[in-house]
Amino acid sequence: MTKIIAKPYTSPSLVLLAMDWPDGETRQDFLGFAIRRTPGFLNNETGEFANSSWLPNRLGFNGPPPEGEPDPPSDKAPIQKFLWWDARLDGLVPDSKLSYEITPVCGNESDFKLIPSDATIVKITLPLHVEFGVGTWFNRAVMSSQAFSRILNAMNLQTNEKPNQEDALKLRRWLANGMEQPLPNFITSAPSLIGAIYHLTDNFWIVPALKTAMTTKSIAIVYDSNLDKEGNPKPSPNDEAIGILSNIQFFPRRRINIMHNKFLVAGEQLLDDGKANPTGLTCGSANYTTGGLTSQANLLHTFNSSELAELFLKRYQLLKKDLTKSKTAKDAGWSHTVSVGDAGIRVFFSPEKEQANNPSSLSIETVVEAIHSASSSVIFCLFTPTDERLRQACFALGDSGKMMFGLVNHISKDEPEINPTPSGTVRADELAALEIYHRSKEAKDVIGAEFFRADKVPPGFRPEINIFPGEKAPEYSPVIIHHKFVVIDAETESPIIYTGSANMSGNSVYRNDENLLEIKGSPRLARIYLAEFLRLYEHYRARARFIKFKKKGESISQAGLTLKKDRSWAKKHYTPGTPEYKARLRMLAV
Repeated sequence: MTKIIAKPYTSPSLVLLAMDWPDGETRQDFLGFAIRRTPGFLNNETGEFANSSWLPNRLGFNGPPPEGEPDPPSDKAPIQKFLWWDARLDGLVPDSKLSYEITPVCGNESDFKLIPSDATIVKITLPLHVEFGVGTWFNRAVMSSQAFSRILNAMNLQTNEKPNQEDALKLRRWLANGMEQPLPNFITSAPSLIGAIYHLTDNFWIVPALKTAMTTKSIAIVYDSNLDKEGNPKPSPNDEAIGILSNIQFFPRRRINIMHNKFLVAGEQLLDDGKANPTGLTCGSANYTTGGLTSQANLLHTFNSSELAELFLKRYQLLKKDLTKSKTAKDAGWSHTVSVGDAGIRVFFSPEKEQANNPSSLSIETVVEAIHSASSSVIFCLFTPTDERLRQACFALGDSGKMMFGLVNHISKDEPEINPTPSGTVRADELAALEIYHRSKEAKDVIGAEFFRADKVPPGFRPEINIFPGEKAPEYSPVIIHHKFVVIDAETESPIIYTGSANMSGNSVYRNDENLLEIKGSPRLARIYLAEFLRLYEHYRARARFIKFKKKGESISQAGLTLKKDRSWAKKHYTPGTPEYKARLRMLAV
């Protein structure tokens, strides 16, 4: 008999557990894992935590529970996965301590037992949002789980029904997952402020914070703007905010494809080039819109580093001059490395200069080389990664036997119709799709948003939505995954993170104003990225599996929506070469 092996990956609002039981490879009656957490779940009525609670499983031996009934606990419905996350952290705050007792379950459907002698206990402390001078926030996003749909049901809200202001704010805060706090805090605490913002439309938190701040401090912002054929400014999403924020200096950026940066720098006298003293920085993938903070899957960083902030200040000073693309790209390259806490960080500002006889870009080439040098794994979570060399590097790593997972927001190239036509044209809000990679270019699933309709969701699941309740379907495919990150060797002690505003595409490299950060030497940060990525990945992978079987007209048991009554569920995890086999080993590497 051998003990369970387990390794936690934590973010401030999520715990991911990687598990293995060596005896499970030969035990033909291995049914899965039971996991008990101490302290247990919060009772919303009493405001008290249970002494301990079994993590629930969405599935039982007969499928999901009937509508309205709670999910079965894992001591009654064992978890048949080697990766499992706990996001039920209501009432807990960063720095809270938790323990997870993981026990193997053996037997058969009608007669199984836990094996306490082989159990193991994992103790964790939820990380703070800000550690070693680096702050990290991931939001939940609209389609990232069943939880949001259940919340709407509890509030008696229909997906096409606009909530009142109080309920809308409550829902937005839940989706933001704390990401609505750092930007207003950064703005209000800054002595002076400069930045470069693609879209500035959030009237819940950011615009009000700027409106308050502009009465007492100097603020200047570069924003994306374009001219029409007659040379007049085109209408911009930023026009309303610019009208409200009359005491802020706004500089239009027009001589580029799009000014796609999203960053702010805090410090003393930042509008005085001769006396500027930058002290801190915030940047990430999230646009300064309500949807960017809540509905779309995004992240946000803060950096308590005057040296890193200085690099972004200089970029702002260049952008506000609105130079041509060629002049902006003249000196493009990686910055020197800045030490921030346990991380070494450098930045690349696009656009970069195109080389006539050289298809590789300086920034993407760095990422490609790092992927090929990976010792263990690569994960990527990107909006529109059109760079072929980067994608092929990821696929080559997967084909070589290392762990590779990817999640990509796919947008149709065709201009969508707003309404269905007699010929059957699909609505714009149904053209959004996710591409899910789990080994190579060929090993992928594609989930179209049309498969989230009420008549196509799995039994026991609630219909999910791809826009905030009450909003109209947009004239374009809605963004679900807006992340822009690649993480190499995330489960090791020597990870590399690439993150920022850049989509890893030709436009982002050669035609847009962008920023791309390279972060080395911080396993702590990499594990936050990995935990949050796998939350998204596992959710959409499960939905893709159901869609595949739904198309074939097969039963829910064949679609994997019932627990297996024998060890067959674990076979792929112990079969060399499968994605599950690689993940089981890599995620537990020391």
